[in-house]
Amino acid sequence: MKAHLYKITQNQIVPSAQPTASNVQLVLAFGAKERIADPLAYQILRETWPTANIMLCSTAGEIVGTEVHDDSIVVCAMSFDKTNMIATEVDLCNFEDSRAAGIALAHTLYRPDLSYVLLFSDGENVNGSALIEGINEVYKGKIPVTGGLAGDGNRFESTLVGLNRVPESGKIAGVGFYGPHIKIGHGSLGGWDVFGIERTITKSQGNVLYEIDDTNALAIYKDYLGKYAHELPGSALLFPLSITLQDNDQPVVRTILSIDNERQCLTFAGDVPIGAKARLMKANFDRLIDAASQAAEATFTATLDTPPQLALLISCVGRKIILKHRVEEEVEAVSEIFGDQTPIIGFYSYGELSPFNQGNKCQLHNQTMTITTFLEI
Repeated sequence: MKAHLYKITQNQIVPSAQPTASNVQLVLAFGAKERIADPLAYQILRETWPTANIMLCSTAGEIVGTEVHDDSIVVCAMSFDKTNMIATEVDLCNFEDSRAAGIALAHTLYRPDLSYVLLFSDGENVNGSALIEGINEVYKGKIPVTGGLAGDGNRFESTLVGLNRVPESGKIAGVGFYGPHIKIGHGSLGGWDVFGIERTITKSQGNVLYEIDDTNALAIYKDYLGKYAHELPGSALLFPLSITLQDNDQPVVRTILSIDNERQCLTFAGDVPIGAKARLMKANFDRLIDAASQAAEATFTATLDTPPQLALLISCVGRKIILKHRVEEEVEAVSEIFGDQTPIIGFYSYGELSPFNQGNKCQLHNQTMTITTFLEI
């Protein structure tokens, strides 16, 4: 396997594509919404890699090497010697809900030798929890699935995903990797501090939260946010929820996407079911960066300490907003774990997709650094 990194600058691939461009099977392109939506961007990618599957995804910031960019397009061209791939795309509008879309996509990619699925989804219209629930129903945790939800800076208006075409809203794209030679590592950690008492969600519908402990949830949030309350929903990124779905579950983090003052409710990036336990969280800068290092270390479980041939980083927009000028520190922390030989690419997202540990079902995460590593043996 080989992975080469590029940028699209002034309508050109920089640096110039490798002479082996015709051997590239998969191209990943992550960029600011306005740039990735420009038909010229896809045209440039298609002309450069005429036979590859090209997956495009809008972002809340782009990662390449140890740098974090805004308003750019970063590109990874991947070629494999022993691994086959199948790519597919579904449109949410063709299904009853996000769960049904996940089931359909999972069935399309399934083969007996399926080893791994890379997934990118619209981050506004698609319910990430329901999407993963549908995929897990088909794969039952036996096939690792990682990826992320597309972003739109800190605007939360619309997001774009595309497979072999100009990206659009409502799309979900996946690529299946087949055979025994591809080894996938994954790690996902947050580094947030929980505070306040544990409460119980008493009224919700899917990813819409109405009441906690029989008290209006929006009122509770505004009380805790204090001076930040007038900045909702953006300020809610500073105070996500830790959700424990069942007593023996590892908590997942949920970020607010929007608020509705008229209905007095909050919409999260993933489901917040009735009966789940909830605690507010707040940022600890050093722990956020340390968690990025730990997520990188966790990926070596699958690769047996062999440096990966590519590291795909998907971190939450909330982390970027909180870390501000220190945001590159979490990427640098990951790079220190992998070393100079591992190319690094990725983006800031509206949700991260990864199992907690090797062999577990995929989960939707918010406010984490999620890393997927690729190694072909």
